[in-house]
Amino acid sequence: MEFDLEGEHEERAYTILAGLVVPRPIALVTTVDLEGRVNAAPFSFFNVIGDDPPAVVLAPGNRGPGVPKDTARNVRLTGEFVVHLIDEPMGAAMNACAASLPPGENELEAAGLTAVASSVVKPPRIAEAPVALECREWSTIEFGGNRLVIGRVLRVHVRDGIMDPETLLIPPGVYAPVGRMQSPNWYCRTGDVFAMARPR
Repeated sequence: MEFDLEGEHEERAYTILAGLVVPRPIALVTTVDLEGRVNAAPFSFFNVIGDDPPAVVLAPGNRGPGVPKDTARNVRLTGEFVVHLIDEPMGAAMNACAASLPPGENELEAAGLTAVASSVVKPPRIAEAPVALECREWSTIEFGGNRLVIGRVLRVHVRDGIMDPETLLIPPGVYAPVGRMQSPNWYCRTGDVFAMARPR
């Protein structure tokens, strides 16, 4: 099969790409607006992109034509956000944060999640999250209907028991992040893992 994403299949690009490029990590992102109101929203067009400096990228789309989602608007106004990685116990709450609430309504409260103060940015961390990355906007790139928010990671918070404090490695079986699969409703568990040594 071949798909022409500049021609006849252009309108189906999301379905095609989101179904094939899997699994994707999920970022549950907290931001605040200029009044300090908290917003939380999940994104699977997200990943870590480097370590020098430590950086992540997420791609919040638009709420409607020319109207950015709350996350993109808040990052543009404040320059700060927190990325939370999602494990199985947080899956349902992450999904609840995807509801289209009116601007200014707190998704964390609606999902039963707990906000705690971050160390160096204004948006709060989520206490229940296994991993939280406090970020400052490095840049935002817009092309077509896409928006890439690049964030420099300033602080990393990891739930006790996930990472070996000496080796900084994660023992098998202690961290079970959820991955995003095909749209609209498919996810995956990450408990079935295997190792392959790199050739020398």
